[in-house]
Amino acid sequence: MNKHEPADLEMVLRRKGETRYSVDLVFSLPGSETDTCPLCDQTNDLPVTLRFDTAELRACEADTAAYGRALGAMLFADERLARAVAQARAAAASQERPLRLRLAIAADAPELHALRWETLYAPGDDMPLALSERVILTRTLGSADWQPVNLRAKSELRALVVIAAPENLAEYDLAPIDVAGELCRVEKALDAMQTIVLAGPSDATLHTIITRLRDGYDLLYVIAHGAQVDGEPWLFLDDGQGQVARVAGDIFAARLADLPIRPRLIVLASCESAGNGTLDMLAALGPILATAGIPAVIAMQGRLSLAANAVFVPAFIVELQRDGRIDRALSAARQAISDRPDWWMPVLFTRLRSGRIWYEPGFDTQDFSKWPTLVRSITRGKCTPILGPGLLDGLVGSTQELARRLATKHRFPLAPNARDDLPQVAQYLAVHQDVDFMRDELAETLRESLIARADGERSPSGAIDDVLAVASARQRATIADEPHKMLAVLPLPIYLTANPGRLLEEALVEVGKKPQARVCPWNRHGERDELTQTPLAPPSKDRPLVYHLFGRLDDPDSLVLTEDDYFRYLIGVTRNEELFPKAVGHALVNTALLFVGFRLEDWNFRALFQSVMNLAGSELRRRHTHVAVQIDPQEGAVLDPEAAREYLKTYFGPMTALQYQTNISIYWGGAEDFLRELYMRVVQEQAGSDG
Repeated sequence: MNKHEPADLEMVLRRKGETRYSVDLVFSLPGSETDTCPLCDQTNDLPVTLRFDTAELRACEADTAAYGRALGAMLFADERLARAVAQARAAAASQERPLRLRLAIAADAPELHALRWETLYAPGDDMPLALSERVILTRTLGSADWQPVNLRAKSELRALVVIAAPENLAEYDLAPIDVAGELCRVEKALDAMQTIVLAGPSDATLHTIITRLRDGYDLLYVIAHGAQVDGEPWLFLDDGQGQVARVAGDIFAARLADLPIRPRLIVLASCESAGNGTLDMLAALGPILATAGIPAVIAMQGRLSLAANAVFVPAFIVELQRDGRIDRALSAARQAISDRPDWWMPVLFTRLRSGRIWYEPGFDTQDFSKWPTLVRSITRGKCTPILGPGLLDGLVGSTQELARRLATKHRFPLAPNARDDLPQVAQYLAVHQDVDFMRDELAETLRESLIARADGERSPSGAIDDVLAVASARQRATIADEPHKMLAVLPLPIYLTANPGRLLEEALVEVGKKPQARVCPWNRHGERDELTQTPLAPPSKDRPLVYHLFGRLDDPDSLVLTEDDYFRYLIGVTRNEELFPKAVGHALVNTALLFVGFRLEDWNFRALFQSVMNLAGSELRRRHTHVAVQIDPQEGAVLDPEAAREYLKTYFGPMTALQYQTNISIYWGGAEDFLRELYMRVVQEQAGSDG
């Protein structure tokens, strides 16, 4: 268990009456399967209620320590709450963990966001909680957007820096921005990230920012003046002619929310970007961006001095690159300016439970040390890749995104979490309309996703199979480590794929190979086709077999799309095992299996896994090293990502070895992460052999 993983204490504040608020606590330790409710253990059954004297707090605004102590006295007026928080801190300390205190203000109490929570003192403390080495204080906001947050590998992080310094700032009584100085500080802080800077004359326009962001950036760092006017936040950007363009906060947020790939983190280094201490603080730009679906926003709840900002931002970026935890990095950066009177102004609004923006790809060292074995299996043609839909994420988005597009368009009526499940959404469309309608809508959604990810460029007309092929060829021509390109050069005789397009076949042709294609005969349609097929030539590295497990787009009746299809697939594969090409059956039990592009917790992967593992001869698999590439669980999709890792390791490790004589090691990361490293190792192995 990772000792650096914080314990989690969520404090939820809700309106109880005109001047009163209720409070609930939920506490959890990493690895624990249950949450606890500290207040539920108190002997007094009366609920804890709070009152905040805003007049008293306003009178303390000039003295940060006095404000924080007054706020603490109001919050912890009921000793049960103070005792429960102290117990949570003690429990975290007993395991040598920090405590993440997530302040969750309900939608019915937005006025509480105007309070300076970052200055909060707990009873008996001699410093604010936000400056403690053992407490990480964040503000949690909900979002009406259901788009999940997919973590990215540390090595791939990209930043877009915007420095808006129009010539006529003085006309608005705004100080000039030192572009050269800001640029120097930011470039130094972002040295380890791929960074694009918009700092030239007329660069920082809203249109340019949105156009750049369509390329996909993890961090958007904006240095600009901001203000609130009549309770509405405004950002002072450039109009393209070097003059001020005042952009309303809700317009800026709406344009970002409309992006197919949104930044994971936005840092707003602008005055009053998180509010100005008035009761309309929730309407400021930082919270608007968070509620519009941006996973994490760091903004300023006051006029942060240039001197403090010059220290805070570089310190934050340096800390962020240590472990990818936004909340911990912010806490450390606050301490870097703790001697300044405005240290409390940076505030984090987030919907990330884990606080992470990236992950470290790779195998757990205690689980896997067989890179040489896997590479040797590949160079000898004794490995069989089984390819999943994750290979298409960069082209059309994930299956979860496609499912949400369809669910939104057709008013999918089931539970919100089911909107991410493509088999469930497809099942609904097939029943509510018919199968042909469902297939047509899926094809149209794929086309729309292609256009959205191509910066509005129109995709070619024609069958969706042809459209995907053209788009994929364009990617292979421009992206050096495109997944299909890396797979095609491996010296392998057989590829199994759960993807319905012909992208892999075309990638194989481009490297001079002559692929053969077959479709799994899981239904009566497939049975008839298999019986009429011409015999296969023996698969080889020069004439590999691409075996489509779930059908092909150019043969709609072969597709496995709905929940019912997956059930029928499991039955049909068992019934028609004798129709499988003998080379495929041999590969599944006599070579190393490499599952790439799946999320192992998905139901459709489980169906594929069961069908493969139950084939005759599975006892032979124990002789080989098998690998499954698994992206870390989506943020918010599981309650405890670390516990989910342990569960999957158990499911595909010892338990699998017991049931299927197969022990599968898990690589934590995306398909591109794994294939990039695998390709490098294979090239090195081949170069060594040639030498």
